[in-house]
Amino acid sequence: MVRWADAGDLPGLAAVEVAADGLFEQVGITFPAGTTMIEEVRDPSSVLVEGDPPAGFALLSRVDGNLHLEQLAVHPDRMRQGIGGRLIEAVLDHARAAGTPAVTLTTFRDVPWNAPWYERHGFVVWPEPSWGPELRALVAREREMGIEVAPRVAMAATLG
Repeated sequence: MVRWADAGDLPGLAAVEVAADGLFEQVGITFPAGTTMIEEVRDPSSVLVEGDPPAGFALLSRVDGNLHLEQLAVHPDRMRQGIGGRLIEAVLDHARAAGTPAVTLTTFRDVPWNAPWYERHGFVVWPEPSWGPELRALVAREREMGIEVAPRVAMAATLG
């Protein structure tokens, strides 16, 4: 069941993110050293989780008036059980309920469980002319941090 995280969930989510990020090594992607995204979260109200203890999470923010999916991670031991799909549906439902026009994200273009997976869940590549100033700044920050170690795209699911 997908639910909003509580403060007690946050410490365990770092292990989920690290394990999920380890899968990228299979396709030759190694992330720069540093803290995980979830380790930087102080407010659990921006995180949806599934399971108790959580086997996956979706970290959300606001970017240019849209709901932005900062990170979606499922522990590899629990993959292929529909957890990611349930999390993305909960994200879309939350965005609809909040009246946001779209859900945006940035992801790797050619990694099968990234852009192609999001396309199967209703997202499309969002061309750069459509980006607002906050999304532009976010993409620039990702590049500065060294996250763009393989071709990346911005994607959106419009909710109109």
